[in-house]
Parts: sequence; structure tokens; C-alpha cells
Amino acid sequence: MKAKLKGRISSISCVVGEECVSLEDKIDVFYNGNFKRLNRIKDTLGLDKKYIAASNTTTLDLCTKAVLLQEINKDDISCVIFVTQSPDYLQPNNSNLLHKRLGLSEDCACFDVNLGCSGYVYGLYLAFLISQSSEGDVLLCAGDTISKCVNPNDSNTAPLFGDAGSATIIKQSDDLAYFALHSAGGGAIYYPNSCFRRDDDDCYLQMDGGEVFNFSVQKEPESIKEILKFSGKDEFDYIFFHQANAYIINTITKKLQISPKKAPTSSLAKYGNTSSASIPLAMCDFLFGGLSRDMDLILSGFGVGLSFASASLTLHKDTTLFEVVQLKG
Repeated sequence: MKAKLKGRISSISCVVGEECVSLEDKIDVFYNGNFKRLNRIKDTLGLDKKYIAASNTTTLDLCTKAVLLQEINKDDISCVIFVTQSPDYLQPNNSNLLHKRLGLSEDCACFDVNLGCSGYVYGLYLAFLISQSSEGDVLLCAGDTISKCVNPNDSNTAPLFGDAGSATIIKQSDDLAYFALHSAGGGAIYYPNSCFRRDDDDCYLQMDGGEVFNFSVQKEPESIKEILKFSGKDEFDYIFFHQANAYIINTITKKLQISPKKAPTSSLAKYGNTSSASIPLAMCDFLFGGLSRDMDLILSGFGVGLSFASASLTLHKDTTLFEVVQLKG
């Protein structure tokens, strides 16, 4: 599905979990004390440190803090969209819980979206769609605490995932943004027995790394070419991918013949793969300090679903990008 919508991003803030954990801290658990293997993982996947949420901290807590960093005017918010695959409850949804915490108006609509890796772009699509057809700003929160879902001793998944929450304000504007949203189906990433279906006795996140890699490097180049053609833009300043791992992103950029300098991955070594929060976190991490000019960006998420989605938009120089903050216990 493709769509051309009006609107603009006004501000983005991100918060990560309380505990900083490095790969070296877990070298005996994941790599049997083998420093050569550890360094190879660091170099190949771009991983080093991550922040995980405390046992009593949820995605809602991280996103609430991210919103509060911005000191928003409550009366300006007409809709809350909350993208997460690790909500506090099945009922009620996180957007309504956040609505109550913030003391927003009864005229404010609330939606939850159950998506991970592509979720930020899907959420932006909904936010722009609502923004152009209603009064007021849209608050988009995207975040996950996937560290709570993985087997802590599984070297395939546990080293990857950090916990983070984000808050993005979307305002009405005559600026055009272009979206292309897709679903490929499949269960290469799934969390068994996490709701009502009981398949087996597994209780941790499962991921077929090979299938995810093949899906990503096949579909993402197509997705980027599609959004560039749809938006009519031959050039862009930066492309912010879902921060799955550096090897996947580097493979995609090579296929597209894009300079690695245009596809930042610096947030991976600091925060790991933060699921639906990874794109806004990468933007805040790389662009914090202010924009000297308007920038044309591509945002692209891919993974769980399996799903993939890309957007082409302009980030104005007056957009506020907050420094990434660690939640304090």
C-alpha cells in the first residue's frame, strides 16, 4: 500500500532502560570466555552495549518519560498512537493508560498498534493520516522491552535486544510525506505462548536468524527503490533503517550502492536493537544537537510480521531532537 500524506515531525525524544549491559559482561554466558568470538560479533553486528529495563519497568514507563521530556501542551494533543509488542496489559491498551497518566482531554482518541521492527513507520503513517484530517497534534509513542521476552542465556537473541521508548509529535503542515507499507507474512520471529494460543512449552522469543536475514536483504532494497520512485526524489541526506544489526544494514546499503555514511548505525553499539523504538532512537542519537538545514530522509523498518515499511519525508531544521536519556531507578 502506498500513500501521500500531509504533515511534519515536530519533535522526537527517546528514553532507554536503567541497566547498562555490555557484551563483555556476558562473555562467559554467550561466548564461553572467547574474546576472539566476542570481538568478531562486535565488528560484524555492530553490537557492544545496551540498556535494559528493570523488572518493574515497562514500555509504558519508558514512553511516559519520553513524553515528559518534551513538556508538551496537553490541550494540543488530539490523538495518541502507541506502537508496541510489549504492552502492560492485554486490557486496557497502553495508549489509554498513557492518556490517563498525562491527563489528556476526553476529546483525544487513543490507538494501540501491535508491531515491532516496522512499527515506527506504520505508526507515522497513521499519525500523518490522522493529523491531516483532524485538529490538534498527534502523539506517537513507539517502544519495546524485548529483553523481558528472550532467554537470557540464548546467544542468538539475548545479545541483540535493548529496551527503549520514544515519543514523536506530528503536526499539521502542507509538507508531503510518502509511505509504502507491506506485509510478507511468516513466523520467522515469534513469541510463543504469550497470549491465548498454546503451541508448545516454549516461553521465550524465537527467531530464525537466517530467514530474517534473507527476508531483510531481499525486501529492503526493493522497498527503498519503491519509496524513492514514489516520492520522485533521486537524492536524500540520510536513511535511517530499523537497527536490526550492522551486518544486515551494510548488506542492504551495498546492494543499493548507498554510502555507509548515509545510513547511520552508531546507535547499535550504544543501545542494541530496540525494536519499534530503533528508528527514532537512531535519529536522536545521530542528529542530536540540531539541524543546520532542512533534510530529506528515508525511514525504513523491516522484520517481525514479517513486515516492511518505508517513508520519505523532510525533517525541518527547527525540529527538536532530544538527547537520548537513561531512565533512573
